Amino acid sequence: MNRPAKPAAVMIVGGTEAPAEAPDVLGRFVELCGGPAAPIVVLTAASTVPDEVWDAYRPAFAAAGARACQALHVRTRDDASAPATVAKLAEARGIFISGGDQKRLMALVGGTPLHDAIRTGVRQQGICIGGTSAGASALGVHMVTEGRAEFSPEKGAVAMGAGLGLLAQCIIDQHFSQRHRINRLLTLVAANPDLAGIGVDEDTALVLAPDGAIDVVGPGAVTLVDGRHLQTNLADVGAGHIPLMLDVRVHVLPTGTALARPPDVLLPLLQPVLAALNH
Repeated sequence: MNRPAKPAAVMIVGGTEAPAEAPDVLGRFVELCGGPAAPIVVLTAASTVPDEVWDAYRPAFAAAGARACQALHVRTRDDASAPATVAKLAEARGIFISGGDQKRLMALVGGTPLHDAIRTGVRQQGICIGGTSAGASALGVHMVTEGRAEFSPEKGAVAMGAGLGLLAQCIIDQHFSQRHRINRLLTLVAANPDLAGIGVDEDTALVLAPDGAIDVVGPGAVTLVDGRHLQTNLADVGAGHIPLMLDVRVHVLPTGTALARPPDVLLPLLQPVLAALNH
């Protein structure tokens, strides 16, 4: 199958898609991949119960119109290095990464031939990439690994690690409104003000296209935290303390948002994020 030699869209899903009630998110993913006949693989490496995950996604993708969807189970790093595993991406037009534990996903896939094939496929061969919950968190160069910060931003309450590296200069959090994670994201941005904070609600997706187009699909919203103008005393307070945070900018993109390019207020924040898709 001939694929365009250019990057494709990225879909960041906040988790807990509801395909039976409203197949907007998975339906849009199928559309981005090229339509019902497009080959799609569902990578279940983040989950300890991959067969159960596939049992849920197989009918969900079928309901969304996908006719050529298959599971890609990776239970060990040897699986992620096996030529047969990598070969499953050869004809794929879409890769959807399930939820589970992003640390497990990176432990199994990070630095393997499968990881290399995913990056090459997305950046050079036009494979559409989507991730939900843990799979969404892992799309960036950096990802959340643990932490809470439920009631206020709190120094040292949240930790980061290395992600798949498909999106630069951002940190992604999911189940955002449902699990009240705004303070968690503020904590991360306070410590890393050069990163765009992206929070995505459940059953909702942020679609980023390499040409700069932005769409929000599903019933929720996407919250962007911009710390580029931040003034903080984080370096001077102890662990567990609330830092001073001045001039933090928060943008909310509700369902139905469709922008041909980021407006001037968002362009400096999102341009570095999108740039990784083109390299």
